[in-house]
Amino acid sequence: METNKYLQRIGFAGNPRPDLDTLIELHRTHLFSVPFENLDIHLGKEIILDTNRFYDKIVLNNRGGFCYELNGLFYELLTVIGYNVKMISVRVANSKGGFGPDFDHIALIVKLEGEWLVDVGFGDSFILPIKLELDLPQPQYEYVYKIVNHEEEYLKLARSLDGKEFNDQYIFTKKERALDEYTEMCIHNQTSPKTMFTQKRICTLANEEGRATLSDLKLIVTKNGNKSETILKDEDEFKLNLQKYFNITI
Repeated sequence: METNKYLQRIGFAGNPRPDLDTLIELHRTHLFSVPFENLDIHLGKEIILDTNRFYDKIVLNNRGGFCYELNGLFYELLTVIGYNVKMISVRVANSKGGFGPDFDHIALIVKLEGEWLVDVGFGDSFILPIKLELDLPQPQYEYVYKIVNHEEEYLKLARSLDGKEFNDQYIFTKKERALDEYTEMCIHNQTSPKTMFTQKRICTLANEEGRATLSDLKLIVTKNGNKSETILKDEDEFKLNLQKYFNITI
C-alpha cells in the first residue's frame, strides 16, 4: 500500500499524525470520497478478504466497496500512520427489532485520548468518529448519536434526528478480531439471496450538504435536508449517474 496514493484518493492534505484531529479528518474525507457500494456482487466478481485487493480496487481503480473492504483497508491506513487500532465484530439491527449475526459488519476502535468508534463502511452512518463514552449524546451533521449498554457484554450504537427518539443502528463488543474471522459472513453477504447486498445494487456517498444514492434505477439526492428521487430510464442512465455522482465507470 502506498500511503500517499491512499491519502490522495480520499482528499486528505498534509502530513498525517496519529492524533485525534487527524483521525477526525481522515474519517470525514474518507466518507466524502469513497462510496459504499456493492456493484461487484452484481457484476459476478467475488470479493475476497485481501487488503491488496482492497487497495487495488479502492485506491488504484477509484472504486468503493462494502464494509469488509472499506474498513479493512482503513484499518491498514490507520495502522501505518501509527494509531492503536483494532477490528471488532458488529451485529446490525434488522427490521424485526433484533440484530444480525456476529461478523455481519466490521468496524474499528481506535485507542486515543479514550476510545473512539470508527466506521467508514456502513453506508448512511456517522461522518465523524464516535467517542466510546456511554449515554453521551454526540451531535454531528443532521443526527445525534449515542452509545449505550446492551445485553451482556454488548454496546449499542443508536441514532436520532431530534436527540430524543433513538433508533438502533448496531451492537458490538470491544473484543479484537482478525480479518480472516469475517470470511464466512463475507461469503454469505455476497451470495445469499436473503441479504440486501444481493437483492439490489447500491452506491451511496455523503457530502457536506447531504448524500447521493443509487438504488438500482432510483437516484436519491439529499441536499440540506431536502430529498429528491428520480427513476432512471435504463442502464445507460444508471451508468451516467454512477459517473456523475460517484466518479465510477463500470
